[in-house]
Amino acid sequence: MKDQIDQGKHANAGKFSDPFITAKGETRASVALTSPQTLWFNTGTLCNIECENCYILSSPTNDALVYLTTAEVEDYLDQLEDRNWSAREIAFTGGEPFMNPDMCEMARVSLQRGYDVLILTNAMRPMMRKSVREALSALIAEYGDKLTLRISLDHWSPEVHDKERGKEAFARTIEGMEWLRAQGAKMAVAGRSVWAESDVSAREGYAALYERFNFSIDAESPAETVLFPEMDEQVEVPEITTDCWGILNKSPDAVMCSSSRMVVKRKGADKPAVLACTLLAYAPEFELGATLKEAERDVQLNHPHCAKFCVLGGASCSA
Repeated sequence: MKDQIDQGKHANAGKFSDPFITAKGETRASVALTSPQTLWFNTGTLCNIECENCYILSSPTNDALVYLTTAEVEDYLDQLEDRNWSAREIAFTGGEPFMNPDMCEMARVSLQRGYDVLILTNAMRPMMRKSVREALSALIAEYGDKLTLRISLDHWSPEVHDKERGKEAFARTIEGMEWLRAQGAKMAVAGRSVWAESDVSAREGYAALYERFNFSIDAESPAETVLFPEMDEQVEVPEITTDCWGILNKSPDAVMCSSSRMVVKRKGADKPAVLACTLLAYAPEFELGATLKEAERDVQLNHPHCAKFCVLGGASCSA
């Protein structure tokens, strides 16, 4: 992780140091929480595999973010109601969420309160354990389309996917997706924009894959087939100023931190913390406090990911 951070600093030397002023002395852009739609929970950074370019460095040994519990999730659900956020979606990411023994119960308490629930998963062995399959099957049967499983399928071809995630990872994920299909689960896919491939070609590849396996997923829908831009901190990116909104003809309300926050629990911490962004779990300046009330403050766009992924890339982790 330190190597990645150091490389990012080298590529953008002199930038992203002052939260309010850019390297050129211009006013840095900020984003207000104007319409909170999604509350994310990071269930922990432990994962059954170690990907080549994992933005949060999940692995079988990384427990920098420890498992959240059902009681902790329920506390934040109470806060949602107390703060009157009017959020529509509770989303779970990791690590691999199904490594967390409370995953299905955390989903259940969220669904019971009427929220849509999104779970990001690689659909591999942790999800396919017998006890998890039993609990997950019950949730799918009871809540139907209120529950979405977004599967990490980095590419429509086994060769590219396995280069990122390891030998035979593609086959194991497809096996999990076939099981979900048999349960009648609502599925989406999260892929990566491969630099040498156009958006049109990528979506054509996914469409052919879905047809082959009879997956009811729309390859043309940005919500059902989410193609995330590559996040390389070695690449130089511009800082986002207040003038950029007009230049880019873009509203701050279109940026992810205007509509979402993420709850994490750091190893050794007494209680969870609320972060501005799902992508910046290790950047202390994006930790907003322990409560949703504290997390309602504006977010300064003071990181390369803010520019490349959210403002210029136009990506969002939510559905």
